[in-house]
Amino acid sequence: MNRSSAPYLVLIVGVLIASTASVMITGAIALGVLPLTIAAGRIALASLILTPIAWGRAGPALRQVSRRDLWLALAAGACLAAHFASWISSLAYTSVASSTALVTTNPVFVALATWLILRERLSPGTWAGVLLTVVGSLLIGLSDSGGGGGTAPLLGDMLALLGAATVSGYFLLGRRLRTRLELLPYIWLVYSAAAVGLLVTLALAGQSLLGLPPTGYLLILGLAVGPQLLGHTAFNWAIKYLSPTLVTVAILGEPIGSTILALAIFHQPVRPFQMVGGAVLLAGIAVATLAERRAPAPPARVDSGAAAP
Repeated sequence: MNRSSAPYLVLIVGVLIASTASVMITGAIALGVLPLTIAAGRIALASLILTPIAWGRAGPALRQVSRRDLWLALAAGACLAAHFASWISSLAYTSVASSTALVTTNPVFVALATWLILRERLSPGTWAGVLLTVVGSLLIGLSDSGGGGGTAPLLGDMLALLGAATVSGYFLLGRRLRTRLELLPYIWLVYSAAAVGLLVTLALAGQSLLGLPPTGYLLILGLAVGPQLLGHTAFNWAIKYLSPTLVTVAILGEPIGSTILALAIFHQPVRPFQMVGGAVLLAGIAVATLAERRAPAPPARVDSGAAAP
């Protein structure tokens, strides 16, 4: 294989692997596995698999993490835990097409947060992307308001948007942490924090990872190894060789792949408004992402938290 083509191939494979997440989650829910159990099992297994690798290769770096960075990692982990809990729950109520389209709006939430919290000006292109994303989300909501996309489609849509908002907090905290921490220590700290938070929440909710059907365990293991470790690792590896813009826009292929798989496996239909809304929403994310990447860097500020990814 041509060495120069390897990053593109890895990126494509990463998108394909990530596209299987919503389908495996939907399959586990159909078996009676509760969404919170799926979320806790997925991230806990991923953290468990990472533990010997992280401490074997990055033990000294982990021991030197400052108290401030440790608190930031715990906060990022809390955001990631909330993301998985809300987004996975959304798949119990709405269709795969609507859920995966809405949860990918996180670049827009990040842009709005940098405007509202960090006081950074947004370019006209970013505002155009935000507007398109809002219109696309409204079209999906209008399509789901008539039912037929799940047991409570509008609730599922709101949970998916909450998943997008919470993962945006995870990304914003990660932007600061990744300027000081290497990838392996960072993901182990954040994944472990998210796992502990979800396992505690699971216990408080009176649920358990025990007594699940064997296929349920296989699906949770598949989520941990596939989308969580292989998919995300592929993105993080490819971004070293490809532009962040290309990687970010390529990830928008995940909802398309998820929708095709859901149609083929679960026979979930895609309604006209849902299809148009999803296309407009994804176009809005792409426009906002491209505009943000092309914008000039803001002046440096002390403790702004606006470090480059």
